[in-house]
Amino acid sequence: MLLDPLGDALSVIRNAESVGKQSCIIRPASKMIGNVLKVMKDDGYIKEFEFVDDGKSGMFKVILKGRINTCGIIRPRYAVDISQFEKWEMRYLPSRNFGSLILTTSAGVMSHSEARKKGVGGMLLAFVY
Repeated sequence: MLLDPLGDALSVIRNAESVGKQSCIIRPASKMIGNVLKVMKDDGYIKEFEFVDDGKSGMFKVILKGRINTCGIIRPRYAVDISQFEKWEMRYLPSRNFGSLILTTSAGVMSHSEARKKGVGGMLLAFVY
């Protein structure tokens, strides 16, 4: 039984990375998971991913790089202003400028560094380092 598809997806990635697998499959697929995977790819944590239609809800095939130490979701989803990024970096990331907070904004899903450049805040979704 799936209670949080994004949390389950990040758990699959974390477990596959910890045992040294080259790829993993995430089921079920959703737009939110696809957007988070795109941010992880842009930041260099995964090589690539593709959507595979299986006639049901679909799935993502993710090719891993072996660069993820850990990743997870942030619950509850806190609202974050630009001035609060430092506070949340200290809470979820091991050091400054190491890792990424992934958040959803009015401009789409992006990492906290990109949101800082664009000058937008949003809701925290996940972290990865």
